[in-house]
Amino acid sequence: MSLGSSCNVCREKDKRLAAVSVYDADGLHGQPFMTGLRNAVGLALNPVSGEVWATNNGRDLLGNDQPPETVYMLRRGENAGWPRCHAGTVIDPDFGSERACQGVADPAITDTAHSAPLGAVFYTGDAFPEAYRGDLFIAYHGSWNRVPPTGYKVVRVPIEDGEVAGEPTDFAMGWLEQDGSSTGRPVGTVVAQDGALLVSDDKTGIIYRVSYDADRADAGR
Repeated sequence: MSLGSSCNVCREKDKRLAAVSVYDADGLHGQPFMTGLRNAVGLALNPVSGEVWATNNGRDLLGNDQPPETVYMLRRGENAGWPRCHAGTVIDPDFGSERACQGVADPAITDTAHSAPLGAVFYTGDAFPEAYRGDLFIAYHGSWNRVPPTGYKVVRVPIEDGEVAGEPTDFAMGWLEQDGSSTGRPVGTVVAQDGALLVSDDKTGIIYRVSYDADRADAGR
């Protein structure tokens, strides 16, 4: 279970905040599992390694390009660095120090600042081509304070043997207009029983169904 921070950057008194905790199935005996995560929104189970991965939204007010957005493989007892260090390498100007990033967990994935990664899912269906199976799909909700805006899309991260095998690439786009306005904001990603990818949009209340048509692909359309 993830609980985000109560602030942009601060020292939390409640250890459950800015952390992912683990509980018994009845909700009792909760304890922090991994800390230093400002806002770990999407939790996804890696079906190969059995690890839980988490998208994480970085702090604001460090400019258009810092800190990168991140995805972490969660490991018991590790700390991702917030509020003193961001994305493994960015020392916080308010709470950091020269050695602020020493000993913090490295992210599995980094991407453009303020993209706001939310829902994530490993593709476990068989309707997409073989190359897509096991890959990680992440919904980017989109920036609210970046010029030019970024996000507003779904990205695919190639995964091989349970590990990241390449950079995030655009998978589903079209919500961000050239003038900076948006027609939607992706939030959740779920693999349907038929193998399609479902993507929720909290701006319009729409759920999109992304499927694969072999005939259209063969025709180059």
